[in-house]
Order: sequence, then C-alpha cells, then structure tokens
Amino acid sequence: MTVLDAFDRSDRALLEVAAEINRLDPDGSRWGAVIRHTYDMIYNGQETGRYRWDQLMKTEKTHFGTLFEINAQREFQFLGGVTTDYRIAGHQVDAKWSQTIGAWMLPPEVFGELALVATGDDYRSAWSLGLIRVTQDVRKESTNRDRKSGLNDYGRRSVHWLWRDAALPPNVLLQLPREIVDDIFAHRSGTERTHRLFRAAEGLIVHRNAVATVSRQLDHQKRVRANGGSRSALAPEGFVILSGMYHRDIASALRVPVPRTDEYISVRVVPTADDGAALIAGEYWRRALPGEVVTRPAPPIDDYKR
Repeated sequence: MTVLDAFDRSDRALLEVAAEINRLDPDGSRWGAVIRHTYDMIYNGQETGRYRWDQLMKTEKTHFGTLFEINAQREFQFLGGVTTDYRIAGHQVDAKWSQTIGAWMLPPEVFGELALVATGDDYRSAWSLGLIRVTQDVRKESTNRDRKSGLNDYGRRSVHWLWRDAALPPNVLLQLPREIVDDIFAHRSGTERTHRLFRAAEGLIVHRNAVATVSRQLDHQKRVRANGGSRSALAPEGFVILSGMYHRDIASALRVPVPRTDEYISVRVVPTADDGAALIAGEYWRRALPGEVVTRPAPPIDDYKR
C-alpha cells in the first residue's frame, strides 16, 4: 500500500498536493536536507559554537518555522499562495512547523485550506511531514489573541503523513556523549578541536556544519584536509578521513556509513591481505577492530581528490 492509499480520497486537492510533493522528492532526502539546513542555520554554529536546541533563545526557536518555510520554498520552488505560503499543484497550502508534534498553531487564513505540517527532533535524528485540511472539526474551539487555533485530538489523529519519523541527516555533536563534546570544545585551538572531533567520531557521519561549529573558523574545511589538517594529523594514529564528494567507494569498501557530498567520515584502518577490503594507495585496508593496535600510519588519500 502506498502513502496515498491511506489518504482520504474524497479530498482531491489533498491527493494532488501529496502526489506532487512525492513526485518532487520520492525518498524524502530533499526534505530531510531542508530540515537539517534549517537547524544548522538557527544554531549558527560557526559564529556561536551552538549545536543544541536548548542553547537557543526563545525568539530563535520561534523563528525556526519561518526559516523552514523559506528554505522549503527555495528548495522546491513552490509558487506563493494568495493567502497561504505556497501554491502546490494549483492548491493553497500553508507551511507549519512545530518542535512538538501536534502543536502547530493555525491562523485564520488557513482555515478551510491545506496545511503542510512538519516536526523534527535533532536529538533523535528524525523528522515528519504531513498534510491536513484545516476544517472546523479538526480545530480546537479556543483561539489565542492572534485568533490562531491548534488541532484537537481528532485533528492530530487526522494528519495524513507523507513521512513519519524519517531519518534526519545526523548531528554528530548530539550523537557523542556530552563529556566528549565538552572535551572537544575545551581546547583553545580550532585546529585541535577539529582533530578531537574526528578522533572521537570514528565511524560516524560528520556534516561539514559540525566541522564549522567545532573549528569556529572561516576556512573550516581546510582544517579537514592534508597539509596540516586532520587528515595528516591523525594519519599516524591510523585514521583516514573520507569525503562524500570523492571517497564514497572507499567508505563502502570499508563497510562504514557512506557520507553524502557535504559530509565526512573518519575511519581507523589497518593493512590486510584481504583483496575484498578497500584498495587505498595500492594496498588493501580494513577498518580496525575496537581496541586493535595500529602499527602503521593510515595511507594517504591525496591520490583520491580531497
């Protein structure tokens, strides 16, 4: 059964909007990237060093929904609506974000129209996106001073989910133990903080925004590369740092998560005679086992573009 099969087929507009959203992004990867980008924008880690929702001010949290709406419009080039944010498949659609599922606030201009409701959890690396027709029977009777209303229990159950708890590109600084992250940030040098990040995050996806947050420097991507960056600094410890732009095949051969084009992954490696392992710089290498002693520096991957 497809997602659309579960929808109320009497609402033709809802079906058409759902079909268009699915056509534009069949696997949800573009929506996931929009939400990841919105979190990273609101944290502004390169300037602030922040990476968690609880580090934001109340006004910033409130502004998240506006940024989400803008970033989605830029990504999908939705037309503007007359009284709503978008026009999708010819229908009025208003975008609503809430950090708490079901807590969307709906203004009078969306009453009777379709709402594209979204939520996310950066700690769990999850997001959800659905559609609902904002009719009287799905809204609470009470309103706030701006005449905005929320969904009632029936309304929350009536959301037609396009994606539910889909995988959000991870925030590695939330995946690592807090004491490890505190230790990373404790060093005064942005270069050393970057080294500590890739050492601690072995085998985990590291988004380039995490590098920017840790290094706090304009040339943060340079801190990853060889010639003074983490690639050369951590090589004696057996680490290779793979870019999703150029080294996806090596990551796959090492049997670790494959980074996207804006991501990295560090892997501690040892040489092996297994020709089914990763071929790097003319030799075969495999991922080191936990606690395994590394006796040789990691191979250079300069021959594979940085």
